[in-house]
Amino acid sequence: MSIRPIKRLVKAKPTIEGAGVHLRRAFGFGNTSDFDPFLLLDDFRNDRSEYYVAGFPWHPHRGIETITYVLAGTVEHGDSIGNSGAIGPGDVQWMTAGSGIMHQEMPKGDHDGLMHGFQLWANLPSKLKMTTLRYQEVKANDILLITDSDGTQVRIVCGRYKGTSGPVDGIAAEPVYLDITVPRGKRKTLAVESTRHAFAYVFHGSGKFCNVSEPLSVPTEGAGWWDTSHPVDADNRSLVLFDSGDEITVQAGDDGVRFLLISGKPLNEPVAWYGPIVMNTQEELRQAFEELQQGTFLKTRN
Repeated sequence: MSIRPIKRLVKAKPTIEGAGVHLRRAFGFGNTSDFDPFLLLDDFRNDRSEYYVAGFPWHPHRGIETITYVLAGTVEHGDSIGNSGAIGPGDVQWMTAGSGIMHQEMPKGDHDGLMHGFQLWANLPSKLKMTTLRYQEVKANDILLITDSDGTQVRIVCGRYKGTSGPVDGIAAEPVYLDITVPRGKRKTLAVESTRHAFAYVFHGSGKFCNVSEPLSVPTEGAGWWDTSHPVDADNRSLVLFDSGDEITVQAGDDGVRFLLISGKPLNEPVAWYGPIVMNTQEELRQAFEELQQGTFLKTRN
């Protein structure tokens, strides 16, 4: 087994999306080849309603899957073919936009005004870009929580952990999406298939993601041969992109560490991307926006 060294360690950047939602973007809208098949990860977390209540009004998607995971508050959603509902704390909505959908997402805070969740975009392979729209909405009680002997807790949204599968299935890139909490001071090693791209996103506490006994083998962004210290702790809103290997190691800090660990098989396909529509070629992208203007974008109707 080989520990995955850290390829990049960065902070999520403040961004405004939708009708004025203040969020932090871990990655997206740049060269995302290191994250393939994933395109974007947003952390929408705020306790000021004016920073999120306007939400994400009607907008299109094509060629991708959007994964919304809520930790606090609720997100009400609706679409152009009559689907509607709400997801609350611990719930997940996995939407395969496929050939196209118009939808909206409107966040609401909890009794303390707190709204917190994540949205991940996963690319679809060319053969499935125009597939039929599909929803998988999973309630918190249906997401398995495994507690290891060292106190580590793992919520399995998608994929497998120690032989146990999560509730979301039938996803093209066969992703693994885990919500992991490691207790304070504990060192945890987690298997990740070597064929996958993998990253962690820390949203509580802090930890060192490396082979802590061999700091010289762990390159970090901007590090040179003279830098013999451990990587700085990955703390709140830190994105850790891993290099190749088949397991990761984290040493939890004084407050423990909670993070998303996400991996997927790269599609290795060209990406033509503008806003919420992701295709393989510029011609396909132009066609999608022409269809939006002409009113022929939606292939599935109520």
